Amino acid sequence: MSDDKRRKYSEAEKTAIFDGEFMPHIDSMYNFGYRLTFDEDDAKDLVQDTYLKAYRFINSFEKGTNAKAWLFRILKNSFINEYRKKSKQPAKVDYQEVETYYNSDNVNYQQTSDLRAESVKDMLGDEISNALNSLAVDFRTVIILADLEGFTYEEMSKILDIPIGTVRSRLHRARNLLKVKLKGYAQDMGYETEEEEDL
Repeated sequence: MSDDKRRKYSEAEKTAIFDGEFMPHIDSMYNFGYRLTFDEDDAKDLVQDTYLKAYRFINSFEKGTNAKAWLFRILKNSFINEYRKKSKQPAKVDYQEVETYYNSDNVNYQQTSDLRAESVKDMLGDEISNALNSLAVDFRTVIILADLEGFTYEEMSKILDIPIGTVRSRLHRARNLLKVKLKGYAQDMGYETEEEEDL
């Protein structure tokens, strides 16, 4: 952003924006970071880095606009810049945590108004985690933003800095890739696939 478009917030205004507009999204930011990295410590580092950058560049933020999308874009850029270097290493999934939650007798699915998003966020099975994690980061990111976080195409376009048409195309391809990866798992779980329905 050019200097003439930068705002000049007072310290009190910066604090109010940070506390009132940025901090309410910290849980979503952690969930996004975790789904990108599949590592608790890396996700925490990403969130910390995001909030440090958000405060540092707060004069680039227009008060009252979509803070969540702005923060997600910072986190996404931090992930691309810092964590893509690790892409040659196998991704980490905390299987113990997933299994503990998945096998819990106390799982209450009525705790959330968005059952789809919460159930996927909180209890991704090993197969689903592996399938999502095996997608290229560009495809994984659009699934997270659209299906877990509920961003619109327009918001995703701004976060990812790509045209809306590219967002739609990438999301379509990502969902198809995930579908292919999960086909065998679905059959093992007793679900009929399209091929079986045609028989």
